[in-house]
Amino acid sequence: MPADELRRFVIQKHTRPGDTHWDFMLESGQSLLTWRLPECPAELAKSPDCPAVKIFDHPLRFLTYEGPVNQGTGDVKIEEAGTCLFHENRAGLISFELHGELLDGQFELRRQEDDRWLLKRLGPGR
Repeated sequence: MPADELRRFVIQKHTRPGDTHWDFMLESGQSLLTWRLPECPAELAKSPDCPAVKIFDHPLRFLTYEGPVNQGTGDVKIEEAGTCLFHENRAGLISFELHGELLDGQFELRRQEDDRWLLKRLGPGR
């Protein structure tokens, strides 16, 4: 994913029996890099960092999809969306700028161990 190329992002609330989490997706080529977050976008806007778990990449259709998933055992609803500008993408570190309704500023995703990452707010947008 080239740096300084404008892309899209989306955060979907994913609800299923016994579990609610948020899927954070960044457009990258023909798929969406995806992390599972324990916090909603409104909380992310107030918090300096949030644990994230890297899960499988999702198809681009999830940028706008809302409805049933997992053979009807869950449901997704878009809670935040906007544009994303990547600044750096190397092994274990992705830095980017988000411009959405709730999230607007510079962020990074830094790998902690295996599939565990940390999503961190670095400051306001450029």
